[in-house]
Amino acid sequence: MSQVIPDQPLRAVVWSTGTIGRHAIAGIDAHPDLELVGVWVSNPDKDGKDAGILAEMGRELGVAATTDRDALIALKPDVIVHTAMADDRVFECIEDLISFVEAGINVTSSGPVLLQWPDKILPPEFIERIETACADGGASLHVNGIDPGFANDVLPLVMTSLSQRIDEVRVMEICDYSTYYQPVVMGELFGFGKPMDELGMLWHPGILTMAWGSVVRQIAAGLDVVLDEPLTENVDRRAAEKDTPSVSGDVPAGTMGAVRFQLIGKVDGVPRVVLEHVTRTDAATQPEWETPPAGTDGCYRVKITGEPMMQVDFTHHGEHGDHNVSGMITTAQRIINAAPAVVAAPPGIVTALDLPLVTGRGLVAGGAGVAGGNR
Repeated sequence: MSQVIPDQPLRAVVWSTGTIGRHAIAGIDAHPDLELVGVWVSNPDKDGKDAGILAEMGRELGVAATTDRDALIALKPDVIVHTAMADDRVFECIEDLISFVEAGINVTSSGPVLLQWPDKILPPEFIERIETACADGGASLHVNGIDPGFANDVLPLVMTSLSQRIDEVRVMEICDYSTYYQPVVMGELFGFGKPMDELGMLWHPGILTMAWGSVVRQIAAGLDVVLDEPLTENVDRRAAEKDTPSVSGDVPAGTMGAVRFQLIGKVDGVPRVVLEHVTRTDAATQPEWETPPAGTDGCYRVKITGEPMMQVDFTHHGEHGDHNVSGMITTAQRIINAAPAVVAAPPGIVTALDLPLVTGRGLVAGGAGVAGGNR
């Protein structure tokens, strides 16, 4: 399938202006196929402020943010680019998404990530409820980003197109999170800076499967293999060796400072699809664990064992920042650039396996198609 090009710009609303949402505002402003028509904010202090100011773009866009969700739905946009925090409010967030598609509005969202491939994570009746809402509203819903998302769905599956035999697909994130500003994720979910005997939410049985099971199962579906159930969860948590500064809260020596976890999909007891994260708050620790390429502070790594043996290290960093800045940008841009294809898709949950080719069409600097805020 070729990429989708709409006849006229799609009217888009950005839902939240946090670490991802502010990049989504800038991304939509620069996209030739999208027009920003509204922005939702949860903070009353942001109500009425111009979207360009909230996105720190240094100029106004003529679109005022609002806390009035009904007013934004009444705009009947073509798509809501939903970037609100979902990790600590999964089901509340799903209810929001259901209300959007029931209103006939297509949605691309950065979460909850389990909706990337919800089979065997959500109960069948819950998935049916979402699909029914999409059908009733004639709208589509696509959840993606960078991880879960492009780095462990499109990238590894495209690589397997070069394979003659596949023994194992392993997708990895190897990152220093000390510059990642997301206190809830760092403290409550991971447990960084907490006593070692105090488990973060992610380390309770079954939570990793809920959070990243979509990755493992979607890759398996793309390779047409049926995995053993349940998936296998492995977690290796390590204490910080010294007091470590972090933008989300410093990590004292002796508290949790690093973790390596795996979510393993097996076929007849043999690992075939593996999701692995190596997450440090001090890049110099745990040298026995996998490290990013020299000179970088993080990467996504795809290893395909078989014939041939293949490995790709996908690195990124912000033009004026580190990999955690660019992680927010790439997450926003994946769901922005996919928006035309999602709007054109039949109603329902749209996965990466359903999408045609998605590119950065119209975004080349100086190209005729670049909006650059000139609307």
